[in-house]
Amino acid sequence: MLAAIGAASIDSLFEIIPAEHRLQGNLQVPRAHAESEILDYFRSEGQKNATDFASFLGAGAYRHYRPVVIDAMVQRGEFLTSYTPYQAEITQGTLQAIFEFQTMIAELTGMDVANASMYDGSTGAAEAILMAMRITGRSKAVVAATVHPEYREVVGTYLHFRGLPVATVGYEAKTGRVDLEALAESITEETAAVLVQSPNFFGTIEDIAAIAEIAHAKGALLIVSIAEAISLGVVRPPVEADIVSLEAQSFGVALSYGGPYCGVLATKDKYVRQIPGRLVGQTVDHDGNRGFVLTLATREQHIRREKATSNICSNQALVALMATIFLAIYGKEGLRELAEQNLAKAHYAAQTLGAIPGVTPLFARAPHFHEFVIGTNEKPEQWSKRLEEAKIIGGIDLGRWYPELKGATLWCATEVTTRAQIDAAAKVLAGKGVA
Repeated sequence: MLAAIGAASIDSLFEIIPAEHRLQGNLQVPRAHAESEILDYFRSEGQKNATDFASFLGAGAYRHYRPVVIDAMVQRGEFLTSYTPYQAEITQGTLQAIFEFQTMIAELTGMDVANASMYDGSTGAAEAILMAMRITGRSKAVVAATVHPEYREVVGTYLHFRGLPVATVGYEAKTGRVDLEALAESITEETAAVLVQSPNFFGTIEDIAAIAEIAHAKGALLIVSIAEAISLGVVRPPVEADIVSLEAQSFGVALSYGGPYCGVLATKDKYVRQIPGRLVGQTVDHDGNRGFVLTLATREQHIRREKATSNICSNQALVALMATIFLAIYGKEGLRELAEQNLAKAHYAAQTLGAIPGVTPLFARAPHFHEFVIGTNEKPEQWSKRLEEAKIIGGIDLGRWYPELKGATLWCATEVTTRAQIDAAAKVLAGKGVA
């Protein structure tokens, strides 16, 4: 190989790298370990994980109970080892599961059709904007500042390298909702889409009907991003939207240190030809038996590159299957009850923490789901340290993304948050410690 590239030796091959950056001698790595020693090591390290901490973290990744049957089913070889559902005659089970997933998502979001899943909620939101640009023929987007900041970063990356401008519209200081007057001024004749999130990053429910009226009056499509899927158990679906981008992690998908998660796009029938990813449909075979097929697969692997709606080369079928099982287990009534539990826990937490001297509830004039924002006289890093000592992880400092909210924190309470944990956090914030 050296001779073929004209190098006399390995040393001469790497001469271009400065000497101080080249490895001199052997790597400083531990000796080889036996399998039993490796297992002992990881058991020991695993015990350091803070598995017994109460957590009030949310912000797009939510702690919910996962029924044990989910893992039992998705680990079946037929699902776990399958690649992608191309061969309809041998993957009917996978195709049917995806079809059921699409149907339930469409019902939940109030849309006509949903695709077979996307990577996650952030890329789904970006793909939704590109979809709106194809539909309208316009080249600009307006994104609410109340959309998850990391979603906005992904959207910005997608559009920046295509030379497509993005305008950001602010929020009302009292409600945390999109500033409707500013939104109306931000939309121009070149605006293809308005992207909002509801419940938004502050946990507040947006006025989707009012936003849709403003967007549609100027010929723009409305995209609603939903980072907390459980909210659809009680929150009215965004039926006025043209496209819904949903993160389905809360539907039985483990947090797993950040992924893989499951994004979805749902839309109206008239836009189905522009939806990225895959779509599974139901049909009958030669003998009249029900069957499932890959109806649409508008991506570069299947059709001419210039006609592809997305360069996504895989969907999250296995993760979408988790969501399908979760929804089938809970059903309509179960999902509503689950959402009501989340709502009740969060409202109790907001009232309890908000009553502490020195704590100010923010955006309290608007309805919220299971997240809320508070401001404290004490710096977040100070009370956060006290909470950690009591085995409690508090809210996220919003100053990381919103300089005007420095010192304000975003808290989340779900069905797995107990009243005792909420009361304990309140005692620590009040400076009383934990009994």
